[in-house]
Amino acid sequence: MRPIEIILPILLAAYLLWPFFAPRPRVVKALPTISLLLTGLHLLTEGWRWQMIPMYVLLSAIFLASLPVLLRPGQPGSEKPRGWCLLAAILSLVLLAVASLLPALLPVPELLAPTGPYPVGTRTIVLTDTSRKEIYSGNDEPRRFMVQIWYPAVPPPAGTKQAPWMSEARIVAPAIAQYIELPVFFLDHLVLSHTDSYENIPVRPGEAYPLLLFSHGWNGFRQQSTFLMEELASHGYIVAAMEHPYGARLTVFPDGSIVPNNPAALPKGKPQDEYEVAARILVNQWSGDLAYALDYFTQLNQADPQGQFTGLIDITRVGVFGHSTGGGATVQFCGTDPRCIAGVTLDAFMRPVGTQVLDGGTRQPFLYLFSELWPFERNTELFNRYYSHVSPSNRVITILGADHYDFSDLPALSPLAPQLGLKGPINGTRVQRIINTYVLAYFNQQFKNTPTTLFDGPQTDYPELRYDK
Repeated sequence: MRPIEIILPILLAAYLLWPFFAPRPRVVKALPTISLLLTGLHLLTEGWRWQMIPMYVLLSAIFLASLPVLLRPGQPGSEKPRGWCLLAAILSLVLLAVASLLPALLPVPELLAPTGPYPVGTRTIVLTDTSRKEIYSGNDEPRRFMVQIWYPAVPPPAGTKQAPWMSEARIVAPAIAQYIELPVFFLDHLVLSHTDSYENIPVRPGEAYPLLLFSHGWNGFRQQSTFLMEELASHGYIVAAMEHPYGARLTVFPDGSIVPNNPAALPKGKPQDEYEVAARILVNQWSGDLAYALDYFTQLNQADPQGQFTGLIDITRVGVFGHSTGGGATVQFCGTDPRCIAGVTLDAFMRPVGTQVLDGGTRQPFLYLFSELWPFERNTELFNRYYSHVSPSNRVITILGADHYDFSDLPALSPLAPQLGLKGPINGTRVQRIINTYVLAYFNQQFKNTPTTLFDGPQTDYPELRYDK
């Protein structure tokens, strides 16, 4: 809960509880009025959200009921509430507890703050690859997709507002709620969530940064793992997250056009062979997005029209990482494009990976992180088939107690995330710190020659990890 959202129930509880111990002095009688004024400040600065509606209604009722007592002439604190007044206070306290529970269980998400030395800037671009057709729209048009970039930045001017977690939340949040089988209005408060990044502030000059490309999961979105994007950028990486139209939950382009997920691209209920053929077509399209984005960043490094990134992207140090289907796209891309120097997968979905890569492996060093609760038999079978063709120095590590969405920001949506199926039983903040630590350490080892013992075997500081290979 945000600061004023915490203060309001405390003030109202003090007002309602006071008569049980002593008559209310005039300053206590004024607490409903003070709370009403604070609510106005809350609406102006924090913004209203539907989870607070019961609190607003209860506060208004308590304020109206307090007016006669507040305005009554006589000695302050001379009244001693009796009978029905005490019953009303008890009932109000019960209602206050209920009204406080909803915003506490569905808070405005706060992402894990990055730990690196650099402020983080962010910028979103649209790329159009005229050499490829859009195969899922049903129209004769080129492939168009969005990319969000996080990068080391100069310190922002005082008063600069932090970037929203999801700039199109009013449109995308209902689609996400529907996908995770919640009421469409359930996540409307995501419009109020902000990150630790700043939009369009200048890149920190002075050195060329390694480039990391990220591919989200099926029905994911480019901001789905912002906690990890910001962490990497704050430590000196330029991170670019794809948003794959028709595979993402919902893509909203700057021109206002909206592209929904196309279920036929990854069809459920089909025979295994038919499903995996469709999945490979999908991941080939996503791999093409990664390749085209890398072409774009190569050109941007040579001559950025805005003068921001010229000479600041080290195209010789390119890492690729992805979650779920995006993990499969990472394996596919690195197996076919030598510009990929190192890779990391997060619960890699292997069914879309082509037979050439499954049976030929990848030459690059890789870290494969898995959650304990997600992997299933077919995926494990395909991963083992692929892993038999890669370097034995590659590491496979499982996070015990984690589930598939623990690699995303979704666990921050609610303390009830495990009950909603959005995470495993492991503490959400803890698992995100583990992910940040291991992914950063791996890329630092590959691109900055930073030594680490994290991949040598079990660590006493991280008992939640199982080293599988």
